[in-house]
Amino acid sequence: MAQHQPIRRTPPSSGSEIPDKLYFRIGEVSKLCDLPAYVLRFWESEFPSLRPHKGGTGQRLYRRRDVEMVLRIKSLLYDEGYTIPGARQIFKAELRHKEPQLSLEIDEASTASGPSKQLRKLQKELRDLHTLLSKPVTRAAVHPIRAPRHAAAPRQATPKLFDLSQNSEGAD
Repeated sequence: MAQHQPIRRTPPSSGSEIPDKLYFRIGEVSKLCDLPAYVLRFWESEFPSLRPHKGGTGQRLYRRRDVEMVLRIKSLLYDEGYTIPGARQIFKAELRHKEPQLSLEIDEASTASGPSKQLRKLQKELRDLHTLLSKPVTRAAVHPIRAPRHAAAPRQATPKLFDLSQNSEGAD
């Protein structure tokens, strides 16, 4: 009897194998992640947060965070057994958990006496800026380059060489 191997592989090591570069081409990402390029292009359509920059030549240029995301997607789909919609939900849940952390930091800062004053001052400046930007835009008087056309003066019609209406009456 043949030995049974686990269905799921062990997850890849955390990002230490990603070279220190600014941009990676799709072929490089394909080799790093051990995935075909068509899978990477498909995942771009399925995961809105995976959007590599396209250079002037139209070639996809992945940043380090994009490569890390590809590795995370690969881990969720292949190692943990999630479906694509399930992996999308995981990313949405992670995003929701990150947002409240920011507001908690602000709340903690507002409890201290010194930062509280700064926070109130910043809030007032933001309110003032909001009211300034909310006002309707009034345009200053713009002086035209050309003189305005007067609608009161009718345009004169160009004379016709042959007026058929007069010729047909005289022929009868």
